[in-house]
Amino acid sequence: MNLLFKFLVIVSILVNCSGSKVLELSDKFPTIRKQGNTQWLVMFYAPWCGHCKRLEPVWAQVSQALYRTNLRVGRIDCTRFTSIASEFSISGFPTIKFITSDNDFTYHGDRNKEDIINFALRMAGPPVQQVTRPESLANLKGMNQLFFMYVGDQEGPLWDSFNNVATKMQPHSFFYVTTKEIAGSHVNISRDLPAVFVHKDNLHYFYSIDMNSSDPDHLNNTMYNWINEERFATFPKITRGNINEILQTKKYIVLAVVEEDKAHEVPQDMLRFRNMVESVISKNREKYHRYFQFGWVGNPELANSIAMKVLPLPYLLVLNSTTNHHHIPEEEDALQMTTEYLEDFLERIHNQSAPVYGGNSLIVRLYRTYFEARTSLSDMWRGNPVLTTVLFGLPLGFLSLILYSICCADILDADEDEEEELLHEKKE
Repeated sequence: MNLLFKFLVIVSILVNCSGSKVLELSDKFPTIRKQGNTQWLVMFYAPWCGHCKRLEPVWAQVSQALYRTNLRVGRIDCTRFTSIASEFSISGFPTIKFITSDNDFTYHGDRNKEDIINFALRMAGPPVQQVTRPESLANLKGMNQLFFMYVGDQEGPLWDSFNNVATKMQPHSFFYVTTKEIAGSHVNISRDLPAVFVHKDNLHYFYSIDMNSSDPDHLNNTMYNWINEERFATFPKITRGNINEILQTKKYIVLAVVEEDKAHEVPQDMLRFRNMVESVISKNREKYHRYFQFGWVGNPELANSIAMKVLPLPYLLVLNSTTNHHHIPEEEDALQMTTEYLEDFLERIHNQSAPVYGGNSLIVRLYRTYFEARTSLSDMWRGNPVLTTVLFGLPLGFLSLILYSICCADILDADEDEEEELLHEKKE
């Protein structure tokens, strides 16, 4: 996919076309997808699903943005066309897939317009896109987009490794290739070619090439691990939509837990705490980046679910992505926390001397299920106590009547048997 395709998408977003361009698909879709080279972005949904209803306006915006491209945006009601849901192995709603005539790829990111569009753009083109002009690279940097770039001739073990990993990671990140002349106009290439770097947070970080290894598998593994570690911003916002992807880094996830208001703004005291946590990784990337992925949470529900308790705000939580254990600081008042205390806390986590909580044991999983169910019920009660009473009161009422009827029937039967025995004794 060339950069002109991406430019057309951006223009179409700015134009903000009116009216939905979403195509309502049917059980004829498996036949339609085989015709020609059409690419599809499809939402598999159920009408009763609340998450699907919340996604509908976003999906309409995605469709409008991609209207002037070769992509077709549609949706399928899986309650009507169950065979389609089975064919594409749909296990939950909504599920978003990029579909070609012979392949399909599931989207695992946040359900917002920008991330969904970026996923579609990545999948619509080749795994590695060619940058042929300095202005194109300037545009990529200007969009403040995270991307990986290979610089040099498209041959040799490093290129093979980069291309292989890009093919595997295409649903998750943008990959480009260019010449030294074009890259050198924007990036300081002070090393031998070929070279690979990641652009994020308006900075560049180069892959350390292990040229002493002649084993292609070793190079593929080190390249994959490096790209997997670097494919997130230095301090991203972490949500339920992207946390499973971030857990794939196999690092400790350092969460600054704050709460956004309805305008997505953070109160000043929480903002100062969040900025303090961010400053630790910004100033000490070489020390922490290999073992820790920093981020922040704007909704405490996710952090509460991890800690299995209601946390005070703001708060600091560190999650072990490989074991699901978590660490909490001894300093309860996060507003009094200093960078020195945080660095000491991270050091104790790294050398495994800090207390651990949670995990994946059966008891922990059962308690987490209980905690989330209790939290959901409390949220429902606060939001609409009448509806909550009806939803849970009626079934419990019917169940009570059924149990009462069963018990009373047994008692009445017993009384009748006793009366018959007494009458029989009197006759005798």
